[in-house]
Amino acid sequence: QLQLVESGGGLVQPGESLRLSCQASGSTSDFYVYGWFRQAPGKEREGVSCIYSRSYSKNYADSVKGRFTISIDKAANTVSLQMDNLKPEDTGVYYCAAGLGTTAQAMCTRQWRINKWGQGTQVIVSA
Repeated sequence: QLQLVESGGGLVQPGESLRLSCQASGSTSDFYVYGWFRQAPGKEREGVSCIYSRSYSKNYADSVKGRFTISIDKAANTVSLQMDNLKPEDTGVYYCAAGLGTTAQAMCTRQWRINKWGQGTQVIVSA
């Protein structure tokens, strides 16, 4: 069974950077779509960025385009999210997720066919 473990969250000031990592173990597959989602206090969870392992097809939320970069290291079974120029509105708990039989866009925009969630890592952007 697939397991996902996030790391890399923390407290940063606006304009700074963070890199989140999601270590996958167990039943990893080239057919998984991996993604990052976040949930701010009092708000619904939203898709941030997703990537299809087989084709490297990516999807980004409009709010993070140009600032965040998702990548996958298949040899290390790791999905990373490089977050630059962070803003206070990026604050939230960030979750790694994996899905089968979906696309990067569908999983990110509709949370469609997500099979596994990680436990989450906190990101706080504050002056």
